[in-house]
Amino acid sequence: MSQGLTYRDAGVNIDAGNELVRRIGSACKATHRPELLSGLGGFAALARLPERYREPILVTGTDGVGTKLKLAIDHGRHDHVGQDLVAMCVNDVLVTGAEPFLFLDYYATGALDVDVAERVIKGIAHGCELAGCALVGGETAEMPGFYQAGDYDLAGFCIGVVERDQIVDGSTLDLGDVLIGLGSSGPHSNGYSLIRRILESAAVNAEGALLDNLMAPTRIYARSVLSLMASEAVHGMAHITGGGLLENLPRMFRGENLAALIDSDAWQRPEIFSWLQQAGNVAEEEMLRTFNCGIGYVLAVPEGAVSGCLESLRGNGETAAVIGRVVDTATQPRAGELLIR
Repeated sequence: MSQGLTYRDAGVNIDAGNELVRRIGSACKATHRPELLSGLGGFAALARLPERYREPILVTGTDGVGTKLKLAIDHGRHDHVGQDLVAMCVNDVLVTGAEPFLFLDYYATGALDVDVAERVIKGIAHGCELAGCALVGGETAEMPGFYQAGDYDLAGFCIGVVERDQIVDGSTLDLGDVLIGLGSSGPHSNGYSLIRRILESAAVNAEGALLDNLMAPTRIYARSVLSLMASEAVHGMAHITGGGLLENLPRMFRGENLAALIDSDAWQRPEIFSWLQQAGNVAEEEMLRTFNCGIGYVLAVPEGAVSGCLESLRGNGETAAVIGRVVDTATQPRAGELLIR
């Protein structure tokens, strides 16, 4: 009597999934927080809220890595895209003033390559360590026939916690507040469809220093920003993600009369952005609405707090600079200035 079909015959290897869980166990445990009540491998994660909060508010965020994954797959650069995933979610949650608390991931592929998946998920765990949140679980989906050979996709989900009376929502933002920009590590995880098109159009094979710059992991700002907020007032924040400075800075404004006046010469734009602009003949406005152009995160603070904020941020390893201020929307920018409203 012939043996019937098995799940492995259909392209799903349960044993490979179990091996992956075994390999990533120690990396996940390294992100453990004392609030956790359950370990990796259950149907769901359980955690109590941190005890120091009087009136805790949960903050949620989700994101992916986008087509930067295509470069990672094509060039075997799997070790840092996990940090990209965490950063894109955590930095969004951080904008509210929330402490990153819990993180979950979704990894989907046509046929599970345990070695590749291990590298990716260990990168996720490393990102969680940098952010101070716990990797409490996720889903590994093996979907034969759905993805091309070697391809995979990622999605991340972050839960943060913030004290209700410490939520940063832009309501205290006012004219004269100073904008401090934090340096990015490169394009982060935005604009890679354009980047890949530029590489194709310029007939450039990304390798060496160029590939290193394009694949630099997204910077996670959580520890330095939370440390700053423990001692300094912050009136507004923006994660400079898809849409660049032009579309993300206005998201911090609550008042219709507020705008950001940016000094375009206040920071040194990393060389990778100059290369992309020249290689692709990309207009300046298109650069500013596609890429972070060297500024990955922006804080709005009272003028009297600027010195202390810069000292704190730089002391925690950030490249921080005053890049502008909050002004009235009727302000007329001068040469070298950019009004964003």
